[in-house]
Amino acid sequence: MNINILTDAETEQLREVLASAVNIVVCCHKSPDGDAVGSSLAWAQYLTAMGKEVTVVLPDAAPDFLHWMPGFDKVLRYDKKPEEVAQAFGKAHLVCCLDFNASSRTEALQSVLDACQSPKLLIDHHLSPEIDAVMTISRPDACSTSEMVFSLIWQLSGETIEAFTTDMARCIYCGMMTDTGGFTYNSQRPEIYFIISQLLLLGVDKDNIFKKVYHTLSQNCLRLRAYVISRKMRVVKGLNAAYFTITRQEMKRSHFQRGDAEGLVNEPLRIKGMKLSISLREDTEKDNLVLVSLRSSCGFHCEQMAREFFNGGGHENAAGGRLFCSMDDAEQITLKAILAYSEQLK
Repeated sequence: MNINILTDAETEQLREVLASAVNIVVCCHKSPDGDAVGSSLAWAQYLTAMGKEVTVVLPDAAPDFLHWMPGFDKVLRYDKKPEEVAQAFGKAHLVCCLDFNASSRTEALQSVLDACQSPKLLIDHHLSPEIDAVMTISRPDACSTSEMVFSLIWQLSGETIEAFTTDMARCIYCGMMTDTGGFTYNSQRPEIYFIISQLLLLGVDKDNIFKKVYHTLSQNCLRLRAYVISRKMRVVKGLNAAYFTITRQEMKRSHFQRGDAEGLVNEPLRIKGMKLSISLREDTEKDNLVLVSLRSSCGFHCEQMAREFFNGGGHENAAGGRLFCSMDDAEQITLKAILAYSEQLK
């Protein structure tokens, strides 16, 4: 099966971009998820095997259930070690930007990234790339950036799995799994399952990875999830849409940890006929900042709604954004958004 995403000319261009760099920084977006971390670590391991000096930089913390990934113990967090991160960018011959389409998605790290004069390589599957890069590899049809990383290494290695290690494969599988909700959305293309077959040949224990990611909830986390679904979920009458809110006070009461709300937005879609689910969660530190996650199914695409109403974007069935307002105002905006798409949601 053909899983190549570059032409022969583009493959040679990528070889040249990599060949001219020794010190390389690999970075991803703020609040890194499984795909951001998985693709970054796998790509970094491949570059290291090529003899490169590689530093993986995260803008801030990743959820605890991702810390098992090979190489995670060596990453640099900008919010913890800004001076070391700045030094890494300062001596970089190349900066690889993975799983984000605009430098603003790195938030506090943006000033360092934008100031860096080194050539940039963009590898991403989000729409509308904005980063000024020496080479932009953008494939919005890919299920994840991790899928793209597999395909790139596959092509660079002569279309074999010989360049992959089991550690790289575990990171790639985790990224693909988490960015598709366990292969329940954005995962219809046959190429995805060819890649999975190759990862299994490399020794990936997919059941163990699923357990590490999805079966590590604390009691407090599970009780918070039950509370949100039973008490906070609102189904919009006459439309196949639902939303829920999580306030800072509720998170504090539940001893909220980063990642505790991961995947919760998918739960309302388990209701028969439900087309849209929206999560509204107050930021744990900043006032008047509401983090928005959208998921959709049954033929409804939520990406346009995310752009139009929530200052965001994403993919057809999985998108996100943010609102700079109170939770009450965020609810009103959400209802306005749902009603604006009422004909499609009926």
